[in-house]
Amino acid sequence: MEPHPGHLVAVVGPSGSGKDTLLSALVRARPAVHRAKRTITRPPAAETEPFESVTSPQFDALLRDGRFAFHWQAHGLSYGIRHTELAPRADGRTVVFNGSRKALPGIVERHPGLRIIAIRVSPDILAARLAARGRESAGDIARRLERATFELPDGIEAQVIWNDGTPDEALARLLAVLQPVSA
Repeated sequence: MEPHPGHLVAVVGPSGSGKDTLLSALVRARPAVHRAKRTITRPPAAETEPFESVTSPQFDALLRDGRFAFHWQAHGLSYGIRHTELAPRADGRTVVFNGSRKALPGIVERHPGLRIIAIRVSPDILAARLAARGRESAGDIARRLERATFELPDGIEAQVIWNDGTPDEALARLLAVLQPVSA
C-alpha cells in the first residue's frame, strides 16, 4: 500500500514574531517533521534559519529551470522552496516552511490542502524583539511594525498562535495545533 501524502504547513507572521525559533523547536520536538529549507537572495548569516544563499542571477536561473515548487518576493529579496524540499511528503511526513502572507493565494492554488498557521505577537513585544536583534534602525522597526498588522489575503484562513510568552509556551501551542498532522 502506498503511503498517504504528508501535510504541507505554512507558518507566517511578521518579522520578529518567532517563526524560525518555533520551527527549530518543532523539529527538535517532532523529528519526523521536515522543515523545508528556503532558497533566498541574501548572504548567509549565522543568527538566522538555515537557508540556501544564492545571488539574484542564480535565483532567476533556478526559477527558469523550474526548480521551485513556489516562490515569492518580500523585503527586496527573492524566496523559493525547491520541489526537493517537499519530497518527504511522499513518505507521509509533514513538511513545514516559513512563508509569506502575500504569497499564500498562489501557494494555496497549487497546494489546496495547505494548512496555514499565523504567528501573532503584541506590538510592544514585537518592537522589543526587533530592537534586541540589532539589525534594523528605528525607522526600519517602525515600518516593520506597520506591516505586522497586515491581515491575510481574502479567502485565506489560518489557525492563530500567540507568541507573547516563552518559546516553550508557543511551542506547546504549535504542537497542539499540529497534533492531528504531526503525530
